[in-house]
Amino acid sequence: MNVGIANIALMVFPLVLAVVCHEWAHGYVAAKLGDDTAARMGRLTLNPLAHVDVMGTLLIPGLLILSGSPFLFGYAKPVPVVWHRLRNPLRDMVYVAAAGPAMNFALAVVSAVLFGVLARNGAGLHPAEGAGGFQVLGPLLIMCAFSVQINVLLGVFNLIPIPPLDGGRVAVGLLPRGVAGPLARSEPYGFIILVVMLMTGTVSALIGPVIYGIYRLLGVL
Repeated sequence: MNVGIANIALMVFPLVLAVVCHEWAHGYVAAKLGDDTAARMGRLTLNPLAHVDVMGTLLIPGLLILSGSPFLFGYAKPVPVVWHRLRNPLRDMVYVAAAGPAMNFALAVVSAVLFGVLARNGAGLHPAEGAGGFQVLGPLLIMCAFSVQINVLLGVFNLIPIPPLDGGRVAVGLLPRGVAGPLARSEPYGFIILVVMLMTGTVSALIGPVIYGIYRLLGVL
């Protein structure tokens, strides 16, 4: 995802919205399934101040943008979930984990629809129209496009089946016990594995085609 410095401000809102809604979805589904920990800790809210992590929401994405990284990665403070409070812990953890990426994909679809509506309405506009509608529609189009890209990327990335990513937790809940057990025990090393995969380009090779395929499907590329 290559962007100019002038567009960074237009990425802030969709990025913060993506990571905040991702975490809110985890807490919301957990509450519906019996664990109200997030609600009691004030995390079942869309207020960014309750979720923003300085490193994961601001610094890391900012550095990736400035360095011209082809992928943007960010995260919010994880919503606390006490698995044994869930009514069916093994099954319900799958739903809780999947809720975050599902929210990102939903936001991507909504953003793509808005992008299409705005693009059609602004088809006859031109930047040279000065104070005309382009000055409003142009930035909104860019924000919608960024929102699609950010949410698709976060959704697909988080579905990589490596704990502590959401995909890892989903895999632990769905795989046979003989495979799920070792995978769950690998969680302390998951971050190191992901860093190595990112540095070696393995992540790009694995999820890049999926991401761009979804971009084309949504009509924003």
